Amino acid sequence: MADEKETPFSPIENKVMDALEEVIDPELGIDLVNLGLIYDVKVDENGECTVTMTLTTMGCPLGDILNRDITKAVTSVDGVTKCNINLVWEPVWDLSRMSRFAKIALGIHG
Repeated sequence: MADEKETPFSPIENKVMDALEEVIDPELGIDLVNLGLIYDVKVDENGECTVTMTLTTMGCPLGDILNRDITKAVTSVDGVTKCNINLVWEPVWDLSRMSRFAKIALGIHG
């Protein structure tokens, strides 16, 4: 993928990604990480976390629910004081961003 992260996650950023695996998309029943909706996570020296992500569709009605659940998960990580959600539409999300686990869970083969 052309948009691969160039620097590895720090230990706290890895913990944030683990926490985000607990945030389930209510429509699909799969977590946001395995759906490939989380594009990046950055935690600065002040404990402020920015989650760069997208939604499966631009008109997704679940934005407020997901914002609440993401913020709760991210701020549950020790050392994270604040969560900012950077919602982007580029690159566009598609099925290729889903993990093998998510594809199998949804019955998508290929």
